[in-house]
Amino acid sequence: MKNHWLAAAALAGLAVVSPGSAQPVAGTTTIGVVAEELQQVYSGWSVKKQILGQPVYNDTGEKVGKVDDLVIAPDKKVSYAIVGAGGFLGIGRHDVVIPVNQFKRENGKLVLPGATKEAIKAMPQFEWAK
Repeated sequence: MKNHWLAAAALAGLAVVSPGSAQPVAGTTTIGVVAEELQQVYSGWSVKKQILGQPVYNDTGEKVGKVDDLVIAPDKKVSYAIVGAGGFLGIGRHDVVIPVNQFKRENGKLVLPGATKEAIKAMPQFEWAK
């Protein structure tokens, strides 16, 4: 299994540092992930494939919006999703901020339990600072 991770990392262009490799030298920085961290990569969500542009459903299966962006906070954690609700071709659209810990992944779908289109449209509209 470990060799599978190493091969996948090499194919992805990731630097892999094994725990038994040379110790860091003062003034240098190791770039990449250690082999043990690859498990987190494999079990995580792909922003490109599974989140951005994807519809958001409530727990009854109703589509309530679409993920348009993710915000990485200063602590380098993905903290918020920008969800667009309503509108057609950008007209009448209502963007809101939802903390990512409120989302679930169920049956391959992004689910925001308890959400409705009306509840999202009633939230304060989000606009990027200019």
